[in-house]
Amino acid sequence: MTFVSRILGFLRDIIIARMFGAGMETDAFFVAFRIPNLLRRMFAEGAFSQAFVPILAEYKNTRTPEETRSLIDHITLLLGVTLFFISLAGILAAPLIIYVSAPGFSADPDKFELTVQLLQITFPYILFISLVALAGGILNTYGKFNVPAVTPALLNIAFIGCALWLTPLIDPPVLTLAWAVFIGGILQLAFQIPFLLKLRLMPRIRFRNPDTGAWRVIKLMGPAIFGVSVSQLSLLINTIFASLLVTGSVSWLYYADRLMEFPAGLLGVALGTILLPSLAKHYSNNSNDEYSRLLDWGLRMTMLLTLPAALALALLSVPLITTLFHHGAFTEHDVWMTREALVAYSVGLLGIILVKVLAPGFYARQNIKTPVKIAIITLVATQLMNLAFITPLQHAGLALAIGLGACLNAGLLFYQLRKQAIYQPQPGWLVFFAKILLALAAMGVVLWFAAGSDASWLTDSTLTRALRLSGVVAAGAASYFAALWLLGFRLKDFTQRQTL
Repeated sequence: MTFVSRILGFLRDIIIARMFGAGMETDAFFVAFRIPNLLRRMFAEGAFSQAFVPILAEYKNTRTPEETRSLIDHITLLLGVTLFFISLAGILAAPLIIYVSAPGFSADPDKFELTVQLLQITFPYILFISLVALAGGILNTYGKFNVPAVTPALLNIAFIGCALWLTPLIDPPVLTLAWAVFIGGILQLAFQIPFLLKLRLMPRIRFRNPDTGAWRVIKLMGPAIFGVSVSQLSLLINTIFASLLVTGSVSWLYYADRLMEFPAGLLGVALGTILLPSLAKHYSNNSNDEYSRLLDWGLRMTMLLTLPAALALALLSVPLITTLFHHGAFTEHDVWMTREALVAYSVGLLGIILVKVLAPGFYARQNIKTPVKIAIITLVATQLMNLAFITPLQHAGLALAIGLGACLNAGLLFYQLRKQAIYQPQPGWLVFFAKILLALAAMGVVLWFAAGSDASWLTDSTLTRALRLSGVVAAGAASYFAALWLLGFRLKDFTQRQTL
């Protein structure tokens, strides 16, 4: 289901690149959309999920159904009211927010005003998507992973529909993208309501004092918001840096980030979504051995699937960018600039996905403080790397700093999991890793020769590029998994089944 959503996300970005390219209007939209998107990760997918899901899992396993429903009711009311006022404040303070988050835009009054207008339309998305995250946390805890996984596809469908049909009716046309965000948030929330009704867990508005579980969620959200804010602050600072670079830098980073987010979302989000409630269940049942084994499984799956994805992003950067984005307003110069950012992102892809697997090892135990401390160290290190890389590498230096910062974050999380005896590696890691390296070498050789020269991809037709890329990707995947099979890997060895 996550794969379906990501494919639709690519289609959305292809349409945006074709219709709007990489210039002033797209820079304005991507900055405006990044603000509510950062808050989404902070309140919805980030701090709220990390605090709410473990306690909901505890209630599900140890309390009565009525107590569980009461927890859901109280948390929904608190979250909804809080996010409503945050959304209202964001709309009113949009000029100040843009001035702080993209100071380079203030030199161009038209660009600044357009960005403010876009932000005012997109800001209510944080309210809608936070309630979506609440519903998704409930559904995940009750084993309904497919519904929250496919829900983001509705945002992409809204983008595609609005871009194709509303663009000619709205002036300036880029406002269409902002309204797509607003509509997409409503669609995602409406989609999940029937499934909550089926589980008889649809939140009820109740104004009595929250129970102890709700207060525990609020207490955990405090440090969790701080921890997630640190990582999101790093992304916001990157936007500030990018706004000071040449026009197009924000857009080049966005398109590269979208390609990097495909494996990051497909693997990291999917694994993290499944691991958090599963680990929380083992923790509430005091199943420490199962807890450690499940983490080990997550790490092996991450290595198995992320390393070839990172290598492919680097080797196939130009084929991917030209096939997906080099149409209409997206120029050859945009291809080369986006390529620089994508190669830089590929360096840190493993770290980015490992964080999504390792962090639940702490969140499931209701330990928020350790990831927060590590996030602060990562923030400082990332900004020092930004300062070091931005002059020689420009926008690509910002992407490289994010990737290397994620690797540092993952390394420190792993160290603390081992130090606190939360995770004990299962036997066979050295042989496992050696076999993966051999398979990667085989795949790298195949991709290198199958892709050919980068220049040839710029002159091919769209259909030729798509057919060529499909063949190259198929050849690379076949060589990798064939090498793994010859080295003794079998699918059944990586299957995890458990009752939620």
